[in-house]
Amino acid sequence: MNMGCRPPLRAVFCNKKAKYGIVSRIYKANIEVIRLLQKFLPRLQVDSIYDIPLADLWNNGIRGIITDLDNTLVGAKVPLATPELILWLAQVKEMGFELVIVSNNDKLRVSRFAEPLQLRFIHRAKKPTNFAFRKALEWLKLSANQTVVIGDQMLTDVLGGNRMGLHTILVMPIAAADEGFFTKINRKIEKVLLALMKK
Repeated sequence: MNMGCRPPLRAVFCNKKAKYGIVSRIYKANIEVIRLLQKFLPRLQVDSIYDIPLADLWNNGIRGIITDLDNTLVGAKVPLATPELILWLAQVKEMGFELVIVSNNDKLRVSRFAEPLQLRFIHRAKKPTNFAFRKALEWLKLSANQTVVIGDQMLTDVLGGNRMGLHTILVMPIAAADEGFFTKINRKIEKVLLALMKK
């Protein structure tokens, strides 16, 4: 005899498929959230560029460096390279790395910093979009797995680099107090992302 889905069997048997379907959808949604959050995670996190193990990068096949400018190489309001940074850049060059600055800032700011150092640069990069990263790779004549992205923001440098399959390194901002309006908004979003990652 077919009992159908009459009470009280309806609650026990007839909703099993629906329950499993909901669980499956929740599980898939959680997986998608995890995958999304992983896009914001760097391969390496250090206090500053001076803590980056350059020799390890070289030994692991990294030959190119795409670096942010403001609050990564110098503070956002520092116009020129510091003596310490000049020495670091000399070490980078001596080891054989190729380097390109990729910044969301305007041409005047980036050119005034980069040209005295004879560094190639891309301004108004619109990170995390792919365009500037692709252009930098073309200039470097390297593949994504041979190149590292260094920056101080998860939403621009890390996300953009990860989307392109680049090795990503997150540094602490040099002078957070000097950051602009939109960067401060990004920092608030970063805090939310970090909180979600801890759950």
